[in-house]
Amino acid sequence: MSSAIIVTGGAGFIGSAVIQHLLAQTDDVVVNLDKLTYAANVDALSQFEKHPRYRFVKACITDTDALRAIFDTHRPRAVMHLAAESHVDRSIDGPADFITTNIVGTYILLEAVRSYLSRCPRQLADQFRFHHVSTDEVFGSLGPDGLFHEQSPYSPNSPYSASKASSDHLVRAWHATYGVPAVMSNCSNNYGPWQFPEKLIPLMVLKALAYEPLPVYGDGAQIRDWLYVDDHARALETILSRGKLGESYNVGGNSERKNLEVVQAICDLVDGLVPPKDGVSRRKLITFVTDRPAHDTRYAIDATKIRKALGWQPQENFASGLAKTVKWYIEHGDGPKGAGTYRGDRLGLAAVAAEARQ
Repeated sequence: MSSAIIVTGGAGFIGSAVIQHLLAQTDDVVVNLDKLTYAANVDALSQFEKHPRYRFVKACITDTDALRAIFDTHRPRAVMHLAAESHVDRSIDGPADFITTNIVGTYILLEAVRSYLSRCPRQLADQFRFHHVSTDEVFGSLGPDGLFHEQSPYSPNSPYSASKASSDHLVRAWHATYGVPAVMSNCSNNYGPWQFPEKLIPLMVLKALAYEPLPVYGDGAQIRDWLYVDDHARALETILSRGKLGESYNVGGNSERKNLEVVQAICDLVDGLVPPKDGVSRRKLITFVTDRPAHDTRYAIDATKIRKALGWQPQENFASGLAKTVKWYIEHGDGPKGAGTYRGDRLGLAAVAAEARQ
């Protein structure tokens, strides 16, 4: 009989990639636990609706009764916890959802795991693993040099990153205090097909196709390390399977780029696939706008630990991954289902206005 893995947030951008990877590379039953928020990638998993090892349960990680029923029904050997509110600008406009899902939800899920382990067979409890998936944003902002490593101090600067930092600390504490068999990971910026277009890369692709202004915060000099989502999915399964309990692993793409460079590269790729009107480069659409409050200057991941300890490294470089991503969005029109509810308007403006009044 196959064992089961519960993936929370499995209809999300990264979660759906993880589920595809697990169904292709393991023999486990994969249980997608998702409450289907605005950013859910419903179509990304439609091909698996009748897969013999795929299950979908619509539920929220803050629902204690639902979690107990799900655990008792599927008797998982592992949980991969990806359910989270994840957009910085949305966290500026409405931090409450981030506190509820990312902090309270993680606490309730950890308690559900602890309860499950107390009543499931000893053999299953002994092999159980809880993998908490987090972000490099918990570490704050780097200067021009250096990299985030697993011992980097936490210094979150947005409601989103503060909520994820809090969830990281809860997982670490539940491992140390209650013995929850947990591993953790912190990743750099993900990109790839099926990403909701509030994020930089899909937003710029769709706006470039529509010949709309391409808003770049500040001077565009902020630096991010970009990680192709399929590489991240491989890393997460590797950490779940072979990571050392109580340890955390940084996952990066070795692809630092300034935001402006990313947008320029997108313009060039779109121009090459959909020739611009009158031969004018879409780079002319780039428009510099007021920066985000507390905008972190630079993120960069040191992924030495996962490479040396677990043998993982990214297979996609930024040029190849971005080319695949741009091509996908061109071929899929408006992108993921639900994207039509988002018109590309800037979020987080309330804080920008408040900052301007000071």
